[in-house]
Amino acid sequence: MNIDDTKAIPMTEILGRLDIHPKRLTNNKAWYLSPLRQEKTASFQVDVKTNLWYDFGEGIGGDLVHFVCAYLKSNRQDHTVSDALRWIKNMAGGAYEIAPIYIHEESQHDTSLILKTKKPIQHLGLVNYLKKRGIPLELAQRHLKELHVQNKNTHKSFFALGFENEDGGFELRNPFFKGCLRPKAITFIRGTTPKPGSIHLFEGFMDYLSAITQSNGHGFKGDAIVLNSLSCLKQALPYLQNYGYRCAYSWMDNDTAGEKATALLKDFFKMQEGLTHQPMNKLYAPHKDVNAWHMHQLKLSL
Repeated sequence: MNIDDTKAIPMTEILGRLDIHPKRLTNNKAWYLSPLRQEKTASFQVDVKTNLWYDFGEGIGGDLVHFVCAYLKSNRQDHTVSDALRWIKNMAGGAYEIAPIYIHEESQHDTSLILKTKKPIQHLGLVNYLKKRGIPLELAQRHLKELHVQNKNTHKSFFALGFENEDGGFELRNPFFKGCLRPKAITFIRGTTPKPGSIHLFEGFMDYLSAITQSNGHGFKGDAIVLNSLSCLKQALPYLQNYGYRCAYSWMDNDTAGEKATALLKDFFKMQEGLTHQPMNKLYAPHKDVNAWHMHQLKLSL
């Protein structure tokens, strides 16, 4: 795919595939909350006639390639024109469609939650919670924050561990609460080796941190993606195609939904030339997930 090819791809279609939708439409202009930063008032405009965009908050704009470069940069990814063209090809040019996985999630995705403060983990209850899950505080400090969250409807507040995703939302965990601070999205984590040959896929951040802890606290040489929900699985696919990975390790749960996700990934990787798939489930079976296995290894219980 070259730059001329991208001119035929509507910006609105690419944004839609990112699950980003307009807040209002006026005179052939679509207005969005900016995909490049957090905001409450839509200031990101797409002219549906010219297929050009402008972010009034950032003071930048351009065509689809310019947008993808800015989007990748905002997500701490490689963001050259070549990177953008490859990403667009994965998203729009014959991208593999994966069937949605319908699961019942007990977690509370409450749109009424608002972030009050974010800081390094200090709350004793959160420190003890990490200890019970077998996650060293030093490792947790590298990936998590202590968030003070309020429900704007009830005005009740609570503290939780926050794991940030690529769209600026957070997965929330404390001993009594499992939910998220929207938007919901995957989290991409760079490996310790530049341009690695492998990538790891996890359902949740506790599984990722458990696997790191089991490897003596050293990060993976390969990159990692934490889905934060199986419903986000298709968001991960553009990160897997044509990026030079040779092996993808999947760490899905040992349950019906996890087995289905593993099977879907197996089918997807069959279509990727030079990229093999290595499910890791047998490593932590018969336990439900990586963290349960990790806790069992340490003789811990909640």
